[in-house]
Amino acid sequence: MVYDVIIIGKGPAGLSASLYTARGNLKTLILGKEGDLSKAATIENYCFIPKLSGKEMIDIGIEQARSFGADIVDAEVVGLKNIDDIFEVSTDQNVYQGKSIILATGKSKIKVPVEKLDEYEGKGVHYCATCDGYFYNGAKVGVLGYKDYAVHELKEFEPLTSNRVLYTNGNGLQISEESAKYLEEKNIIINNKKIQSVEGIQFLEKVRFQDGTEEAVEGLFVAYGSASSTDFARNLGVLIENGDIIVNRKQETDIEGVYAAGNCTGGLAQVATAVGEGATAGQEVKSYLRKKKP
Repeated sequence: MVYDVIIIGKGPAGLSASLYTARGNLKTLILGKEGDLSKAATIENYCFIPKLSGKEMIDIGIEQARSFGADIVDAEVVGLKNIDDIFEVSTDQNVYQGKSIILATGKSKIKVPVEKLDEYEGKGVHYCATCDGYFYNGAKVGVLGYKDYAVHELKEFEPLTSNRVLYTNGNGLQISEESAKYLEEKNIIINNKKIQSVEGIQFLEKVRFQDGTEEAVEGLFVAYGSASSTDFARNLGVLIENGDIIVNRKQETDIEGVYAAGNCTGGLAQVATAVGEGATAGQEVKSYLRKKKP
């Protein structure tokens, strides 16, 4: 099945968007895990609605979306590609196809605790295997992460090099059975040491661990924690500035068929803002797909 729209993220922006797409008779899929809002004990500043917990608010949104026919899958999205004008969204279990995309996962709040990453960005340190993996054909590459997202990035290097290392930075693996099976079958080296810093002269040459040891590596791809909207935007080549996805007043990115809403676009990080941007994105996706129909 090819969905009309796939919404990545089931927070206030994604759920708001789904009300407009599903009610507009677009086949709508929402993919996502529980977000930060679900952990909020009390929300008092959302106009017209009495005091609710974050979980209560999300549960109401999910029920509304389902009542209008949206499909909702509780899954962690690990990859996004555009193949012949159809978007392929990968989770740890399945691959879904859609004619348009709304990015609404918010921003990643995880700070990667490794020194000098910024110094070597674009000089051996990268954040998108799909974008930059080609430059490391036959080289030794490492992926920094410990979830399914990191395993997905490792898979991107399979046709390029067999010399792959997963650096967990001291974290225990939090991956699906399928990902664990892949690591075992492909004999992926897993290094569990904590990393102090990355080192090199002009370009990345090695990682230095907190125990004082070092390991040579030519490319290090950061996939720390769960993938965010910004990570997916990078995969598609969407314009990003200062970690924010650039959109216009219609919530359109510079890639046709790709929209973004909520915290990932910058601005005021509030439920009201996310709901408003989601509504705009959902409405504009309807217009976009109707114009595309023969």
